[in-house]
Formats: sequence, C-alpha cells, structure tokens
Amino acid sequence: MKILIAEDDELMLRTLEFRLKKDGHNVIVARDGKEAMELIDTHVPDLVIADIMMPYSSGMELTGYIRQKYEQKIKVIILSGMGQENVILEAFRLGADDYITKPFSPNELSVRVNRFLPRA
Repeated sequence: MKILIAEDDELMLRTLEFRLKKDGHNVIVARDGKEAMELIDTHVPDLVIADIMMPYSSGMELTGYIRQKYEQKIKVIILSGMGQENVILEAFRLGADDYITKPFSPNELSVRVNRFLPRA
C-alpha cells in the first residue's frame, strides 16, 4: 500500500515511516500540509496519515481537500494529541476514516492501517 505521512514532528515522522516500511508499505513523507497536498496530487496514495496540527494546512484541511478532490479513493487517518470529542467528531464529519490520539503504540498503528488493505 502507498502511504503518505504528513507530520511536522521529525521524531514522530521517522518513527511512523520506519514502522510502516517495516510492515512492507511504500511510504512518502511530508513535513507540512502544503507539501502533503502537492505529494497527494503527484503520487495519489492509498492512505494519508496526517497530524491535525501542521504548518500551512492542518490535518482537517487536508482531509477536506482529499474528500473534495478524490472522494473516498484515498483513506485518511488523523493523528492528534487532542482527544476532545468535538475535535474527533469534526474530523469524522470532514471525512476522516479513522482518528488516533497520541501517544499510541506502533502496533496499534499497524492494526489500524492494515484494516484498509484489500481483502483477498
């Protein structure tokens, strides 16, 4: 699966990238929302994992962009340190497929990502 990670925290970005590559995924990285939009348009990933708070464009704005341009073709997982119900509900209203509250374990991420793999 081709996965784009949009995360401005370098340590978190590298951790996610390492784990997803170890799981056998093709991983593309973006360090802000603007770069993520450009990479989405050039690579059209199967899944985008986006931090909610990033420079230039938030994970919420990125979700809206993906839903408007690609509808349901690209799956979206939002990452956030904010676990407030209103933020989570807004992410789902905008079209996020999943929401993970930081901190989380790499194993949990793997399980959630694998839910989007096509079934044989």
